Order: sequence, then C-alpha cells, then structure tokens
Amino acid sequence: MKRRNFLLTGSALIATATGPANPIWAAEGNFEITRTDAEWRAMLTKLEFKVMRRDGTERAGSSPLDKNYAEGTYICRGCDLPLYSSETKYDSGTGWPSFYKSLPRAIGTKPDNTLFTTRTEVHCRRCGSHLGHIFNDGPKPTGKRHCLNGVSLKFVAA
Repeated sequence: MKRRNFLLTGSALIATATGPANPIWAAEGNFEITRTDAEWRAMLTKLEFKVMRRDGTERAGSSPLDKNYAEGTYICRGCDLPLYSSETKYDSGTGWPSFYKSLPRAIGTKPDNTLFTTRTEVHCRRCGSHLGHIFNDGPKPTGKRHCLNGVSLKFVAA
C-alpha cells in the first residue's frame, strides 16, 4: 500500500506540474454540452478549470468529498449529469474519492498515455469534463477503482 500511495502521489505531482499534452475537448468535441474556454473559465475556479478542462489533478487529500459517506449522488460539476451513487463509493486510501462503478451511461473513457504508462482516463459523457482515471485494483464486484478528482464533482444528498 505504501508503494502504491507513493507512486500515485508522485504521478499526481508530475501531472499537476506538467499538465496534459492533449486535452480531450480539443480532440473530440462531440459532446452534448459544449462551451468556449471563456464560458468554462467564467463558471469554474482556476483549479476546477485546470482539472476538468485541461486534464489536471487535484492534490491528494485535498477534496472534502474523499471522506464524504453520506447517501446521495455525485454529479458532474460541468453539466450536473448524475455520475456515481454513494452506494458504490469506498475508501481506497489514495486521497481521492473512489468508486467501484459509475451510473449507467454516465461516463466515457479513453486511453491516457501520459506519465510513461497507459491508463484509462474517465470523463463526463455529456460535457467531456475530465474526472480522473480507472484502475484495475478496486473491490468486488467490479475490481475497478474509479479514482476521481473531487473538484470535478458536486454531491447531492439523498
């Protein structure tokens, strides 16, 4: 566990410092909800814009949503699409909100070849906002860990 936390934290620091090479919205742009950079900047904080629109990463342990275990739904900060149920949230020990499954038709994925490896990037299927990454070290029943940036999400209590 210590090695994984070290690698994840180191990767996040590198990603935060360097930023992405190819933002998803520049390459794809085929989302139901689209906005200009100016419109996104007007509705998001600097950190939210960096994470959601430039594939950045928030600092591990910085999101209050990481330790939130109330019943409810996690929605996209960019378009309010319901993404994850609190029923699938768990404490991964990584410092980021983690889930083992998304809601149906909520997310999109694509390969992310940054940081000298291939990972699975996850984004909102409706507006393309970057959420985080999916790893194969999660709990049953899926074995997946959707490791998300809390700044990309809003929580709506049940």
